[in-house]
Formats: sequence, C-alpha cells, structure tokens
Amino acid sequence: MSYDLETACRAVLVAISIAYLCYRFKNSRVRCLPTKETSPQTSPISLTGKQNKDRENGEWVPEAFTYPSFEPVSCELRDIKPIPYRPFRWGQYHVTMGIRNMPWDDWIQLDSEFFHYHKIRTYRAETKGDKVVKTLSERPGVVGGGHLAAKELAHEIAEYLHRRYPTTYKVERGSKHDDGFGWYGLPQIRTITIVPIGVTYDLDTEDPMKVSGLLIQDDLALMVEGSDGRYYFQAGAVMVPGFWRMQDKIGLPLEDIHVQGNVPQYKQKLHISMARFFKRMAVDKPVIRNNYFLQVAKPPPEDGTEILDPHELAWSDSTNGDEDTFTHGTPGVEQRIERVPESVQHAEDVDTPDYVAPKNMRLRTERQSLRRLPRSGAIVFTIRTYLFGVEDLAKEKGVPGRMASAIRSWPEDVAKYKGRRLYENILLPYLDECHRIQLERGEVLEGEQVSDYPF
Repeated sequence: MSYDLETACRAVLVAISIAYLCYRFKNSRVRCLPTKETSPQTSPISLTGKQNKDRENGEWVPEAFTYPSFEPVSCELRDIKPIPYRPFRWGQYHVTMGIRNMPWDDWIQLDSEFFHYHKIRTYRAETKGDKVVKTLSERPGVVGGGHLAAKELAHEIAEYLHRRYPTTYKVERGSKHDDGFGWYGLPQIRTITIVPIGVTYDLDTEDPMKVSGLLIQDDLALMVEGSDGRYYFQAGAVMVPGFWRMQDKIGLPLEDIHVQGNVPQYKQKLHISMARFFKRMAVDKPVIRNNYFLQVAKPPPEDGTEILDPHELAWSDSTNGDEDTFTHGTPGVEQRIERVPESVQHAEDVDTPDYVAPKNMRLRTERQSLRRLPRSGAIVFTIRTYLFGVEDLAKEKGVPGRMASAIRSWPEDVAKYKGRRLYENILLPYLDECHRIQLERGEVLEGEQVSDYPF
C-alpha cells in the first residue's frame, strides 16, 4: 500500500509540474501578443484634408488629424524576432514603385536587434555629425526649411512609440500651454525614455532629427514640397544607409536624387508616377514598400578584437569601399572594376576578393514607409534595414531557388546598380546547389514557384 501511495503521489507531482510548465509556456506566448488599447478613435480622421487638394505648389494648410488606436505590443523587445522579409520573386524583374497600403499599427517596426542598432546609430551620430543628421533652412523662392517637419516628426514618433511599445518607452508631458503636438488633445510630450537602456531624450531642447533617429532602428528622410512642385530632401537622420551617403543627397529634389544616383529606369518608368504620387499623397493614406541588395562583409579579425559593426550595417565597406572616398552614383564594385583595364572588365576576368564567400554574404533588405505629416505637410520616409546571412537563407524552403532566379532576372542596368559582378560567380552556383539539394530531398518540387511576397 505504501508503494502504491508513493507512486500515486509522484504521479500527482509530475502532473502538477507538467500543468505548471504548460501554464508558463502559454502565458509567455500570450504576453507577446498585442492587446487592444482603448483610445478616442479606431480609424484615422482628417477634418481639413479637402483644403489641400487644390493647393498651390509649396503651400500647405495644417490638417486636424485624429490618429487611429494602436494595439500595444506587450512583450519585451528582446523577445521580438526580426521580421523575415524576403522581397525577391521568381521570374521577370519589373521596375515599379512597388507600394502597398500600410497598417497604422506597423508604422515603426522594432525587434531584438534594437539594442545593437542603437549602439551603432549613437556612435555614427557622435562621430559623423551633420553628415548623418541634418536639417536645412528655408531657401526663399525655392523651398521651405525642414525645422517644423523635424519637430513634428519627433513628436509623432514619440506619441506612436509609447502607445505601440508601452513596456519599452515612457513619456512625460508638458503643460497645456505648448505647441499642440500632442495627440488626442493631450499636452505634448516633453521627454521620452527608452526604459531597457535608461536613456532619456528631451524633445524641447535636443535636435529633433537626432532624437528621432536614435529612438528607432529606421533611417529617416523628410521631403518638403518646393515652389516648383518638386519635393526636396530638407532634413534627415540617415545613420546606417550602407550604400549611399546623406551628404550627397541632402537638399536635392527627389528627381535629382534618383537621376544622380543612377537609379535604373527612373526616367522611363518611375519619374512621372512618383511625382504624381507625392503631390496627391493624403495624410491618412500611408504606404510601404520593400527592396533588397546583396552585400559582403569581411570576416572579423582572428585575434578576437571586438568590432562594433561586424556585419557592416552602417556602411558596406567590403562591398563599396571606403565611405569617405565613395563616388556618389557609382556602386563600389563598379568603382573597383573601373580601375581594371578595359580588356578584362568582365565578371569572369576580374579577380574576386577572397572574402567573397557565402558565409560572408548578406541579404540587405529595406522596409520603407511613406506618410504625410498633417501639420507641416512634409512626407517622411522611414527606412528600416535588415541583414540576413545568405547561408541561413539558403536553408529555408524554396528560398535559394527563388533568390537565384531573382538575381538572374535583373536587367543589366539593375545588375550594375546592385553590384552583381562582385558576387555572382560565387553566389549563384552556391544557391543552385542548395536548390538542387532541396529538390533531391523533396522539400520543393521541380517548377514550383511559391512566393508570399515580401516574405
């Protein structure tokens, strides 16, 4: 009898332990699910938008805009994995704006990489100064300054962040006698604290463009409409661009940014549609788009020296060369090839650096959002960069075949823009072999072209 009783007690204890573990697992998952917040509106409302439909170039009537409610993310940033964007497709490559509607909840996307990004972004702001953070003043007769838009953006981001990520950001508000940047009629935010790292920013006294750029993982660009109807890059916090430098583009109209940057087929397929889109963009109609590049990062030193940015998030030195001597408008690989005699300026003849190997290759993909700010009328780009190792991607079902197809589909001008000559002789055979193995294992089927763009 005592043996049976002991066995029964053990069984009960095991059952209780299992139940407790299940409860803990279930609740750990529930904590990371968004919970609905109660706020004045469940959808955006613009009360004065009609006044701006027929406005003159460079003019804007501030709109009384009520923001939608947001679903707070209740888990810690360290528990949020980066979103697996894979924005490449099978088959023919098409040059389009590639925009789609943006859910308001998802304006700014944060994840566990935030803390690493923040260190890099802070270092860049401190060491590069106005090369990465800058706001331009008015140019009379041409375009207004970016200062109002920069201040508005800082408050927009702060209002959004503490609602969307309430465990990460805390705010303190001022009095009712302020500039009216607060949402829902509240006093505007005075300070915002990133709780996990104990850093506080003062929206009243600090550079609003710098504050905005350090609060999030995204780079930021503010475009202001000029008297000629074109949109000028008048303020930015571009700290981790990787392939371009803000100093080459700040102050330019959108058209010149693309033309001088040699964006493929811009004049033929994008110029008119982009100009029309920017002019007509409404405050309550934000959009998002994705793009991608491939880059290489040299392996870290063998002596174990710690590097702040080993994957070259801020600047792709291994792909584009030295940031300070970079030539705007020409991909770094093309600059290197141009130094080779014309007789050997072919991919198969140019020596590939020994560090160009799958283990050192990264998919660099940007998730961009565009929205118009209601008070200033400026259009803000947010540019969130993700880096994914090619060797990890090649293990995902269907990805190596799809990626190889996409890279091969690039027209020559796109291939040059994306620097394909640096890595194609190494990367494409590797992806083909990974795809062959997946076919052999039955993980994918011959001719199968499944895609859930942009993932």
